[in-house]
Parts: sequence; C-alpha cells; structure tokens
Amino acid sequence: MTKYISPEEKWKNATLSNNFIFYKIMHDNPEVCKELLEILLEIKIEKIEVRQEEEIAVDYESKGIRLDIYVKDEENSYNLEMQTIDTKELPERARYYQATMDVDQLKSGQLYKELRKSYVIFICLTDIFNQGLARYVFENLETSNPNIKLNDKTYKYFFIAQNCDKLLNENQKAFLKLVLNNKFSDGFTEKISKLVDSAKKNFQYKRQFMDLEREKTYAYLEGKNESKTETAKNLIKQNILTHEQIASVLNLSIEDIKTIAEKLKELA
Repeated sequence: MTKYISPEEKWKNATLSNNFIFYKIMHDNPEVCKELLEILLEIKIEKIEVRQEEEIAVDYESKGIRLDIYVKDEENSYNLEMQTIDTKELPERARYYQATMDVDQLKSGQLYKELRKSYVIFICLTDIFNQGLARYVFENLETSNPNIKLNDKTYKYFFIAQNCDKLLNENQKAFLKLVLNNKFSDGFTEKISKLVDSAKKNFQYKRQFMDLEREKTYAYLEGKNESKTETAKNLIKQNILTHEQIASVLNLSIEDIKTIAEKLKELA
C-alpha cells in the first residue's frame, strides 16, 4: 500500500532538490543563479536577466511550457531545471524547451543568425543515460565526422548528482553533493544552504507550496474522470488517508467526508 505523504510532510522534508525550493532560491537571488550557471558551464557571465514569467506559449494550439529558471544575458539564453525523477522523456523535453526558447527570443524581422546561444541544463539525481558519467553534454555534430559541428548554438547539459564524485571540477562536485545529500562543503554551497533554510521559514512560500501540492493531487484524481464524491469513496475504501486528509485533498468539508463514509458503512 502506498504511503500517503501530506503536503506538510513534503514541505518539512523539502531540500534544494525540490524544484519549488530550487525555483524560489534561484529566481529570487539572481546573483546566486548567475554564479551557479558559471560553475556548471565553466564560463564567466557579466550580468543576467531573470525572466519574471516562465510560462511560454508558442501559439493557441501548441503545447506551452513552464521553465523552472529562464534567464538571459546579452548573448545567451539559459534554462535551468531541477529534475528528481526520470520521466523517461527528458531528452525530448530538452529538445522542445530549446525550440520554444528560440521562438520566444526571435522577433519578427530578425535574422536567424541573431539567435542567442541556448543552454538547456537538467540537474538530475539519477543517471538517466546509465553510462556512468557525471555530466553529459550534447550538441549537433556531423555523424560520419564528429569533428564537424553544425554550430547552431544549441547545447544540452545533464548533470548527474549520484555520479558527482567523478567530476574534476570541485565546485560542480560540491553543488551536486548539496543536491544529493543536503550538505554544503564550500562557501557557495553554504550560501545556498542558508537560503534554503530561510525559504523553509517563509510562511508565504509554505502556503504557495501547500496550494500547489493540493492542486497537483486533485488534478491527478480529477484526471480519472471521477466526481469528488466518487473519488472520496475510493479513497475511503483504500484506507490510506484520514478523513481530514481526504477533505483537504478534495477541498470538501470534513462533514461531507464523514457523511460519505457513513453511507459506505450502510452499504457494506
């Protein structure tokens, strides 16, 4: 039987690897985000612009995307994603994200050569490619002669926290260890750790997190095309959640849940 984890428990246990926490830290602290990009890509960035709205809709019928962190400098665009679960579609997601970012940045009348360098960066807990590397970097190459690059200015990075000890770059290693076990080991990761602690004490962040978790749970249940009453009946029968938890998930009163439970007893 699957153990139910309440939004309160999820918040209590959340670390930097939680994408909500990661988003808040990087979005609200642009200089920290800039420093992380410099560490991961091993480049120097003068200044970044954090996009305030990460939802990008290409057109009415196309699938929109919500990027975790979407930032720009004068020459480059960066998408930074925290990914704790292997959804088995991350390469395809990286492709779609990059294409959508290109559409977002190129305005009518601009030349294609005006496209910025585009970096999509996934920070993963597990090795989604199962090749034992701590960092996978992809760009478009000529298949018969990989020395010939397409030079389309698109790059996809996948950092694997579980393999971080294989990295030679100590700053990258320290960051991935923080993601993996929530322990800092240098000045930068100590700074992030303190920001995480501060975020966990932020009542507004906590409330937003709770609301998002409840919305996700209800959206999942609603996707089964069940009414709230039918969903409540099934959850009561499964005996995984308390009546209070069911009421919270479905946005029903505790009295409603008790009434449904009583009717189930009568039918048993």
